[in-house]
Amino acid sequence: MVSEIKPLQKILFGSPGTGKSYQIRAIATEQLGIELDETTKTLSNTVKTVFHPEYTYADFMGKLLPQSQGGNIIYKFYPGHFLQILGKAYQGLMQDNGEHYLLVIDELNRGNASAIFGTVFQLLDREGDHWSSYEVDLSDLELMALFKQMGNTAKVSDQSITIEHGTISQDHKYFFNDKEQALHDFNPDGARLAGLLKRSKISIPPNLSILATINTSDESIYYLDSAFKRRWDWEYVEAPVSGIKLPDFILPVRLVLDDNDDLNWSRCIVGINEFIRWNSQSIRRIEDKQIGWWFIKPDNGKISLQQVKDKLMFYLWDNVFAKDRRPLEAVLAKELAPNFSGKLITFADFVKHTEVLMRYFEDEDNIPF
Repeated sequence: MVSEIKPLQKILFGSPGTGKSYQIRAIATEQLGIELDETTKTLSNTVKTVFHPEYTYADFMGKLLPQSQGGNIIYKFYPGHFLQILGKAYQGLMQDNGEHYLLVIDELNRGNASAIFGTVFQLLDREGDHWSSYEVDLSDLELMALFKQMGNTAKVSDQSITIEHGTISQDHKYFFNDKEQALHDFNPDGARLAGLLKRSKISIPPNLSILATINTSDESIYYLDSAFKRRWDWEYVEAPVSGIKLPDFILPVRLVLDDNDDLNWSRCIVGINEFIRWNSQSIRRIEDKQIGWWFIKPDNGKISLQQVKDKLMFYLWDNVFAKDRRPLEAVLAKELAPNFSGKLITFADFVKHTEVLMRYFEDEDNIPF
């Protein structure tokens, strides 16, 4: 059963809280036909990981770790996230089930992506049939772990590997024998896979997609070189600005003030982003500095002023206007005249005016919506 679904290899990028993870869920269900469990909000046929500075190729592909057993130390190979999803996709290919599989990588640029992918980097180039253009070799340990992910067990001895069939259906007993032509007749992709694994090689199959996210505002990130970037499609997730319609999946949220008054939180977000755009002359890469609907997650449709003080105000102070406080000072001078000294020296000077600034950002007379 050949799937008509075209695999994706895409990076979603944008400001924090713009809904990149939500977008991945939508892409998975609508474009890849992957089912979403409404109870757990998890995707079937999906392996998810998050890159970080300590994440390595061993975490991605697999690693040998010591384990205590009966007073002795043994070593066990643990498959990495890529090997896990590859095994699931290979099993689906051999069973010819027509299903699609997905690897999700959050915060791709918070780890050294080129080093983490290692030899897998070569597999990111794909041909018109959606298989990788190239193949890479696996060690015996990696190969046995891959078979296990496919629902088989494997034993190695004298440089040979014996496969013991598990959950793969009995129709595929000839997985590694001379009847490959029979397999090729009704499952060409399965036959191609069998030929690869006989030679201890792997390739990304057409039933496997990779989606990743990047938070462009992060400054403590690894550089993605051009060779790595050109192997992906890119999709920008736009931050809320004037004229944008509140998405249907965004419920109305109120910013609750200390005096029990409240503000329209979505208008505050748009106001902040427009204010950032207006001050582009003093802010580097403004598209990276704006915020999204989920920058602060509401609780029962409400956000407290303390949440804004703790998260948003520090972000504006430390990331957005760190090099030039004058735009903030100009707003406060206008709104608090004559009771503002005109200078913001410390964060304490700034954060005490949180409510004043939120009222300013929400007001359409100040920020055209």
